Amino acid sequence: MTYTDLFYEIKGKFMGADVSDIQEHLAFEFDIEDEEAGGAFYVEVKDGQLYVEPYEYYDRDAMFICTPEVLLKIADGDMDPVAAFTAQKLRVEGNIDKALRLKEIIEQKKKEMKKEAKTEGKKETKTEVKKEVKKDVDKTAGK
Repeated sequence: MTYTDLFYEIKGKFMGADVSDIQEHLAFEFDIEDEEAGGAFYVEVKDGQLYVEPYEYYDRDAMFICTPEVLLKIADGDMDPVAAFTAQKLRVEGNIDKALRLKEIIEQKKKEMKKEAKTEGKKETKTEVKKEVKKDVDKTAGK
């Protein structure tokens, strides 16, 4: 996996998270330690909007340092950032209180994904029911 691949995968996982209730400014830099996918990018919450960009952020609140595998697990919600820090799989530099806000963003994204999955499931069920009704109507009409 290259840096570009990792960046766009992570960006896709973070974007769409509803951060409208976060009114404070948050800026996180992620330093990825890896031969192929190594590099830095940032996640910023500003005015209730989320930004993910492939640059270093010098005026950041916190910096997270880890491998691509750890970051992907955290972004997917498969690994708790606090547990990763405790297990020394994630290093954090800067304001710890603000760094903990990352967990809120990830949890919010997980909730939204679950909500979308439920909505998609309901849409599929409605579509299937409509198809069955149409078949029944066609049979009744002799088609």
